[in-house]
Amino acid sequence: MERIFIALYVGDMRKDIRDNRTRKRNKRSVASTALLTFAITLIVTLTLGAILILISSNKIEDGQQNIIAANSGETSSKTRLPNAERIAEDDEDTTAPDDRSGDIFTDINDDSSASNSNDEDGSSDNDSDGALTDGQNGDAETSDENSENGEDKEALADNAWEHNITTANDDGMTLAFAGDILFDPGYAIMNSIRQRDGIEGVFDSGLLSYMRNSDVMVVNNEFPYSNRGVPTEGKTFTFRANPSSAGLLNDMGVDVATIANNHTYDYGEAALLDTLTALDNVGVARIGAGVNIEEASHPVYYISQSGLKVAIIAATEIERLDNPDTKGATETSPGVFRCLDITKLQNRIREAKGEGAFVIVCIHWGTENQEEIDWWQQKQGPEIAEAGADLIVGGHPHILQKIGYIGSVPVVYSLGNYLFNSKTLDTGLLQVEVHNDHSMNLKFVPAIQTGCTVHEATDGEKARILQHLRDISAGVNIDEDGNIR
Repeated sequence: MERIFIALYVGDMRKDIRDNRTRKRNKRSVASTALLTFAITLIVTLTLGAILILISSNKIEDGQQNIIAANSGETSSKTRLPNAERIAEDDEDTTAPDDRSGDIFTDINDDSSASNSNDEDGSSDNDSDGALTDGQNGDAETSDENSENGEDKEALADNAWEHNITTANDDGMTLAFAGDILFDPGYAIMNSIRQRDGIEGVFDSGLLSYMRNSDVMVVNNEFPYSNRGVPTEGKTFTFRANPSSAGLLNDMGVDVATIANNHTYDYGEAALLDTLTALDNVGVARIGAGVNIEEASHPVYYISQSGLKVAIIAATEIERLDNPDTKGATETSPGVFRCLDITKLQNRIREAKGEGAFVIVCIHWGTENQEEIDWWQQKQGPEIAEAGADLIVGGHPHILQKIGYIGSVPVVYSLGNYLFNSKTLDTGLLQVEVHNDHSMNLKFVPAIQTGCTVHEATDGEKARILQHLRDISAGVNIDEDGNIR
């Protein structure tokens, strides 16, 4: 028994010794692991700290360089180049209409000019129909303010409104009327004129002959001539042409430019005054705007060798607002002849009738791109006729509208665009023969504007346009030659 007890005791002792050795080895292993972990953590921490310090140092250095560059008026190349690329992409015109020219260019005489780069698909705020667009081109030299003192331009003398002419026929006077034209160098029409070596490249010989051989040729000049001013704030489409391009009117045979419209004031008062000067300089009579309301509303008179006197008055009722973008002329300030209140226009008509004149009223009215006449046309047409007008010729809708009669007074509600954009549109010339006894003959010469050119319609095209006019002009007889009765 004693031997057995001793053996068990010794066995237990040996087991305790082994267990103690195992616990010591485990303690050493744990200590080694902890030490290794600490060492690794310390190394990682020091490494990360060094990296952060280096990055921070670089940022501080870059920031100092940017501050220096900013103070010197320069931009860091690291930011300038990427931003420039982004801005270029953002500014790219992805919505320009088909009538937009490929680039911005100077006018026909290569003079500096400024204009809107858009191609309007219809008009003031949808006005150019195809010259429309909107983004804007880089302007040429502009004034700091949109208006200047009206003293820059003196009012025309009274005798400047009367023109004694020798008509082709002693029995009367022939006049021709066309719709909207545009010479803004930021639009395709002006590019076409330049590339085709002038007006003779964009009109066919037949239309040019009609225009040049008329005793009096009238167009709606839908823009100012100026290098001054700034675009009207908030207005979608603003036009402007170089003053030198006013000479193109002479090439067309134009005698009178109506400037009572919603784009004459696109670049403010200074540009309007420049427009008056530009037209005066090329000998084209201008009606519908002036240095004051007396001038803006004044008729222009043409007197033949037989004593026949024809008066032409221009007015606009577009922008039917109390505070329109296109400012109305007042007794002391420049602007257009506004006739939303018809009273002043009626008085001018009566004054002209008192002078023994045959009176023609050119009015900017109607709704853009709408063939049907609107409420204001229906209201004001009779008011103009009642005051004594002998003929009413309208514009602004950018398309042809009906021909009608108010009593015995013919009303051509809209002649549409004439030389305005690249779109294919029906247009034409209204020929008026006024006889010495104040009777008249009217004829519509159908034409087509297409691809920034205008040509007289013939054969099937002529028949189609005349039939369309018949369809929309109830009660009016238009024969196969365009004669209106």
